[in-house]
Amino acid sequence: MTFAGIPDEALAFYEGLEADNSKAYWTDHKQVYDACVRDPLLALMAGLEAEFGPAKLFRPYRDVRFSKDKTPYKTHAAFVTRDDASGLLYCQLGADGLSFGGGYHHTSTDQGQRLRAAVADDRTGQALTQVLAPLESDGWEVGGERYVRVPKPYLPDAPRAELLRAKSLTVFRHHEPAEWLHGPGCLDRVAAAWRAVGPLNDWLATYVGPPRDVVQR
Repeated sequence: MTFAGIPDEALAFYEGLEADNSKAYWTDHKQVYDACVRDPLLALMAGLEAEFGPAKLFRPYRDVRFSKDKTPYKTHAAFVTRDDASGLLYCQLGADGLSFGGGYHHTSTDQGQRLRAAVADDRTGQALTQVLAPLESDGWEVGGERYVRVPKPYLPDAPRAELLRAKSLTVFRHHEPAEWLHGPGCLDRVAAAWRAVGPLNDWLATYVGPPRDVVQR
Protein backbone atom coordinates (compact mmCIF):
# COMPACT_ATOMS: atom_id res chain seq x y z
CA MET A 1 0.00 0.00 0.00
CA THR A 2 1.41 3.39 -1.02
CA PHE A 3 1.09 6.16 1.54
CA ALA A 4 -1.19 8.95 0.27
CA GLY A 5 -1.62 10.99 3.44
CA ILE A 6 -3.77 10.89 6.55
CA PRO A 7 -7.41 11.71 5.80
CA ASP A 8 -9.29 14.37 7.73
CA GLU A 9 -11.67 11.64 8.88
CA ALA A 10 -8.89 10.35 11.14
CA LEU A 11 -8.88 13.61 13.09
CA ALA A 12 -12.68 13.62 13.24
CA PHE A 13 -12.60 10.04 14.53
CA TYR A 14 -10.42 11.06 17.48
CA GLU A 15 -12.51 14.16 18.15
CA GLY A 16 -15.48 11.87 18.51
CA LEU A 17 -13.56 9.38 20.66
CA GLU A 18 -12.48 12.15 23.03
CA ALA A 19 -16.15 13.09 23.46
CA ASP A 20 -17.43 9.51 23.76
CA ASN A 21 -14.75 7.03 24.83
CA SER A 22 -17.06 4.03 24.88
CA LYS A 23 -17.29 0.59 23.35
CA ALA A 24 -20.43 1.69 21.53
CA TYR A 25 -18.63 4.56 19.79
CA TRP A 26 -15.66 2.33 18.94
CA THR A 27 -17.87 -0.41 17.50
CA ASP A 28 -19.89 2.06 15.43
CA HIS A 29 -16.72 3.71 14.04
CA LYS A 30 -14.37 0.71 13.82
CA GLN A 31 -14.40 0.82 10.01
CA VAL A 32 -13.35 4.49 10.13
CA TYR A 33 -10.45 3.60 12.44
CA ASP A 34 -9.34 0.79 10.15
CA ALA A 35 -9.60 2.74 6.89
CA CYS A 36 -8.57 6.24 8.02
CA VAL A 37 -6.19 5.65 10.94
CA ARG A 38 -4.71 2.17 10.98
CA ASP A 39 -4.24 1.60 7.24
CA PRO A 40 -2.69 5.03 6.46
CA LEU A 41 -0.32 4.70 9.42
CA LEU A 42 0.73 1.21 8.33
CA ALA A 43 1.43 2.62 4.86
CA LEU A 44 3.39 5.49 6.42
CA MET A 45 5.44 3.03 8.47
CA ALA A 46 6.16 0.99 5.36
CA GLY A 47 7.33 4.10 3.53
CA LEU A 48 9.74 4.96 6.35
CA GLU A 49 11.11 1.45 6.85
CA ALA A 50 13.87 1.54 4.25
CA GLU A 51 15.59 4.45 6.01
CA PHE A 52 14.63 3.96 9.65
CA GLY A 53 13.89 0.27 10.04
CA PRO A 54 10.66 -1.49 10.99
CA ALA A 55 8.21 0.24 13.33
CA LYS A 56 5.54 -1.01 15.71
CA LEU A 57 1.99 0.37 15.75
CA PHE A 58 0.69 0.50 19.31
CA ARG A 59 -2.60 -1.15 20.20
CA PRO A 60 -5.56 1.25 20.44
CA TYR A 61 -6.66 -0.15 23.80
CA ARG A 62 -5.63 1.34 27.14
CA ASP A 63 -4.27 -0.81 29.97
CA VAL A 64 -6.72 0.11 32.72
CA ARG A 65 -5.75 -2.55 35.27
CA PHE A 66 -3.96 -0.14 37.61
CA SER A 67 -5.56 3.14 36.53
CA LYS A 68 -8.43 5.10 38.06
CA ASP A 69 -9.28 6.20 34.51
CA LYS A 70 -11.21 3.26 33.06
CA THR A 71 -11.86 4.71 29.60
CA PRO A 72 -11.00 1.81 27.29
CA TYR A 73 -9.40 3.48 24.24
CA LYS A 74 -6.39 5.67 23.60
CA THR A 75 -7.30 9.05 22.15
CA HIS A 76 -4.34 8.91 19.76
CA ALA A 77 -2.55 6.40 17.55
CA ALA A 78 1.22 6.03 17.64
CA PHE A 79 4.06 4.01 16.22
CA VAL A 80 7.68 3.70 17.25
CA THR A 81 11.00 2.27 16.15
CA ARG A 82 12.89 1.08 19.18
CA ASP A 83 16.42 -0.08 19.83
CA ASP A 84 17.94 -0.38 23.30
CA ALA A 85 21.24 0.96 21.98
CA SER A 86 20.28 3.70 19.53
CA GLY A 87 17.13 5.21 21.03
CA LEU A 88 13.60 5.45 19.74
CA LEU A 89 11.83 7.36 16.99
CA TYR A 90 8.18 8.11 17.67
CA CYS A 91 5.16 9.44 15.77
CA GLN A 92 1.70 10.16 17.21
CA LEU A 93 -1.60 11.08 15.56
CA GLY A 94 -4.58 12.58 17.37
CA ALA A 95 -7.37 15.07 16.94
CA ASP A 96 -4.86 17.84 17.65
CA GLY A 97 -2.50 16.87 14.81
CA LEU A 98 0.77 15.00 14.46
CA SER A 99 3.65 14.77 16.94
CA PHE A 100 7.19 13.42 16.72
CA GLY A 101 9.64 12.27 19.35
CA GLY A 102 12.89 10.48 19.99
CA GLY A 103 15.57 9.61 22.51
CA TYR A 104 15.47 7.33 25.55
CA HIS A 105 11.95 7.29 27.00
CA HIS A 106 12.93 4.99 29.88
CA THR A 107 16.34 3.92 31.16
CA SER A 108 17.65 1.19 33.40
CA THR A 109 19.58 2.16 36.53
CA ASP A 110 22.96 1.76 34.83
CA GLN A 111 21.84 3.72 31.75
CA GLY A 112 20.70 6.59 33.94
CA GLN A 113 24.04 6.61 35.71
CA ARG A 114 25.95 6.73 32.42
CA LEU A 115 23.62 9.44 31.11
CA ARG A 116 24.34 11.73 34.05
CA ALA A 117 28.06 10.97 33.94
CA ALA A 118 28.14 11.96 30.27
CA VAL A 119 26.19 15.15 31.03
CA ALA A 120 28.62 16.04 33.83
CA ASP A 121 31.72 15.49 31.70
CA ASP A 122 32.63 18.81 30.07
CA ARG A 123 33.49 17.29 26.69
CA THR A 124 30.48 15.05 26.26
CA GLY A 125 28.13 17.35 28.18
CA GLN A 126 28.95 20.29 25.92
CA ALA A 127 28.51 18.03 22.91
CA LEU A 128 25.00 17.22 24.17
CA THR A 129 24.06 20.88 24.58
CA GLN A 130 25.27 21.48 21.02
CA VAL A 131 22.97 18.67 19.86
CA LEU A 132 19.96 19.97 21.79
CA ALA A 133 20.34 23.67 20.97
CA PRO A 134 19.23 23.52 17.31
CA LEU A 135 16.35 21.19 18.22
CA GLU A 136 15.07 23.58 20.89
CA SER A 137 15.43 26.57 18.57
CA ASP A 138 13.35 24.67 16.00
CA GLY A 139 10.49 24.06 18.41
CA TRP A 140 11.40 20.71 19.98
CA GLU A 141 10.79 20.27 23.71
CA VAL A 142 13.44 18.47 25.79
CA GLY A 143 11.84 16.07 28.25
CA GLY A 144 12.13 12.74 29.98
CA GLU A 145 11.81 11.55 33.56
CA ARG A 146 13.46 13.85 36.12
CA TYR A 147 14.61 13.74 39.72
CA VAL A 148 13.23 16.48 41.93
CA ARG A 149 16.78 17.71 42.55
CA VAL A 150 20.25 17.00 41.20
CA PRO A 151 21.26 13.58 42.58
CA LYS A 152 24.54 12.92 44.36
CA PRO A 153 27.45 12.98 43.71
CA TYR A 154 26.66 16.00 41.50
CA LEU A 155 26.26 19.49 42.94
CA PRO A 156 23.06 21.54 42.51
CA ASP A 157 25.00 24.36 40.83
CA ALA A 158 27.03 22.14 38.52
CA PRO A 159 27.11 22.98 34.81
CA ARG A 160 24.09 21.57 32.99
CA ALA A 161 22.35 21.00 36.34
CA GLU A 162 18.91 20.67 34.73
CA LEU A 163 20.15 17.83 32.52
CA LEU A 164 21.85 16.22 35.55
CA ARG A 165 18.37 15.68 36.99
CA ALA A 166 17.56 13.39 34.06
CA LYS A 167 16.56 9.78 34.52
CA SER A 168 15.86 9.62 30.78
CA LEU A 169 16.15 12.03 27.86
CA THR A 170 13.68 12.68 25.05
CA VAL A 171 12.70 15.36 22.58
CA PHE A 172 9.15 16.01 21.37
CA ARG A 173 7.56 18.28 18.78
CA HIS A 174 3.90 18.83 17.94
CA HIS A 175 2.30 20.07 14.71
CA GLU A 176 -1.25 21.36 14.51
CA PRO A 177 -3.40 19.94 11.66
CA ALA A 178 -2.34 21.34 8.28
CA GLU A 179 -2.87 20.52 4.61
CA TRP A 180 0.44 18.65 4.33
CA LEU A 181 -0.91 16.05 6.77
CA HIS A 182 -3.43 14.88 4.16
CA GLY A 183 -1.01 14.28 1.29
CA PRO A 184 1.99 12.06 0.52
CA GLY A 185 4.34 14.87 1.61
CA CYS A 186 3.45 13.96 5.19
CA LEU A 187 5.94 11.10 4.88
CA ASP A 188 8.71 13.60 4.08
CA ARG A 189 7.77 15.63 7.16
CA VAL A 190 8.05 12.60 9.42
CA ALA A 191 11.33 11.54 7.83
CA ALA A 192 12.79 15.04 8.23
CA ALA A 193 11.73 15.13 11.89
CA TRP A 194 13.27 11.74 12.59
CA ARG A 195 16.50 12.78 10.87
CA ALA A 196 16.61 15.83 13.14
CA VAL A 197 16.49 13.49 16.15
CA GLY A 198 19.38 11.46 14.74
CA PRO A 199 22.22 13.42 16.43
CA LEU A 200 20.58 13.00 19.85
CA ASN A 201 20.12 9.28 19.35
CA ASP A 202 23.73 9.05 18.12
CA TRP A 203 24.92 10.82 21.28
CA LEU A 204 22.88 8.49 23.47
CA ALA A 205 24.11 5.40 21.63
CA THR A 206 27.74 6.54 21.98
CA TYR A 207 27.80 7.72 25.59
CA VAL A 208 24.96 5.78 27.25
CA GLY A 209 24.25 2.65 25.25
CA PRO A 210 21.96 -0.30 26.02
CA PRO A 211 21.15 -1.61 29.50
CA ARG A 212 23.85 -3.69 31.11
CA ASP A 213 22.22 -4.55 34.42
CA VAL A 214 19.52 -6.88 33.05
CA VAL A 215 19.04 -9.82 35.39
CA GLN A 216 19.76 -13.08 33.64
CA ARG A 217 17.10 -15.74 34.17
